[in-house]
Amino acid sequence: MSKLPEQTSGGVYRYYVLIMLMLTFMFNITDRLVMSILIEDIKAEFLLSDTQIGLLAGTAFTIFYLLLGIPAGRLADRTNRRTMVAVAVSLWSIMAALCGAATGFWTLFLARLGVGVGEAGGAPPSVSIITDYFAPHELSRAMGIFTAGAVLGPVLGYSAGGYLAAEYGWRWAFILLGLPGVLLGIILYLTVKEPVRGRFFPADASVSGVTKQEPFRTAMLSLWRNSILARVITANAFANVPAFAFAIWLAPILMRKFEITQGEAGLYLGAVLFVGGVPGMIFGGFLADHLAKRTPKWRPWYCALALGLTLPFWASCLLADSLQWTLGLYIVGYILLVSTQGAAYSMMQAAVKPTERGTASAVGSLLANLLGYAIGPALIGVMSDGWTDKYGAMSLSYAVMVTAVVSLTISVSLFWWTSKAMTHQPSGLALQQ
Repeated sequence: MSKLPEQTSGGVYRYYVLIMLMLTFMFNITDRLVMSILIEDIKAEFLLSDTQIGLLAGTAFTIFYLLLGIPAGRLADRTNRRTMVAVAVSLWSIMAALCGAATGFWTLFLARLGVGVGEAGGAPPSVSIITDYFAPHELSRAMGIFTAGAVLGPVLGYSAGGYLAAEYGWRWAFILLGLPGVLLGIILYLTVKEPVRGRFFPADASVSGVTKQEPFRTAMLSLWRNSILARVITANAFANVPAFAFAIWLAPILMRKFEITQGEAGLYLGAVLFVGGVPGMIFGGFLADHLAKRTPKWRPWYCALALGLTLPFWASCLLADSLQWTLGLYIVGYILLVSTQGAAYSMMQAAVKPTERGTASAVGSLLANLLGYAIGPALIGVMSDGWTDKYGAMSLSYAVMVTAVVSLTISVSLFWWTSKAMTHQPSGLALQQ
């Protein structure tokens, strides 16, 4: 592959690529989480339990994601990543729109399966592309901007989803939020250029280590033995468990606890996430890059500190007796949690070779989705249903709170442990000797 022209390998164009990939991530999250604001409507029409809702909101989406995530990551390490992202966003958008045609639990379950098929091919190639457009010293901020899509996605899903459901019904909310992703896929395919793989890899690296993909078993063993990568992936997966839990269950909690309408819940949550989440993502990435100039250990240290501070705010918000306090405590914790994502993603990518980046990203996404989507929502639904007789309307809040406290405590410990595997050298993430 020939090198990109200078005007497309840096400067303004790389930020255009970054924004396009951020928008695909935004639609990725929108199509996952729009169901959150529609839960009460779907539950009432199909007469579902919280356990069934948990299966639809999380488990159904992740089944194919878990099966196809690593193969998709491997494919991203040896094929045109731009084309992969364009096809993936178009596919999952079509399947998200088909959720609006569901006639019951099982047809909606199958449509959600299809959303997972497309999304498995979205994040790994996107993260790999960004790593070849931005140098290591600016990678945390680039990943912070990219992961801002994880904030804008729920904003769009909650606010637009709530409005569309109130005006046209929950089925049209799925359709009208799903189809625009197809147009985005076409634009991305026509305007984004595939970068040279491994542009910023150390100059003394062997050519075969940069351009030739290793056999699957060799690559997986390499990732398994990579102490930094294994710790970061696991720590970030546990950090995402409460993030997904709140994303799926907070809207129905507000509607049940404070008796607000669907449209009001969508508006409040959309505004809260936009005001706090986007600055949190971007500022956190810049702050992590700044602190890491002293020592790269500051990236995991920052993640551990921010997540430790998140815990009391999120536990308290679920016990608050007013809507204002619930939203206020939630937004502070949300800012802290999302501010860690740029640092976490940059550590994952900097710890591996260019031919392993897509696979490493896929492994990270697989574990995060296994814990956060496949297991978390269904487990919370089971706890909520089991505790209803004892705690009534608070059963769902308690289920989410227990999940958040346990997961964040584990994540903080793992990020601190990650720092023990890193050197103090400002140039990299090498293992301690």
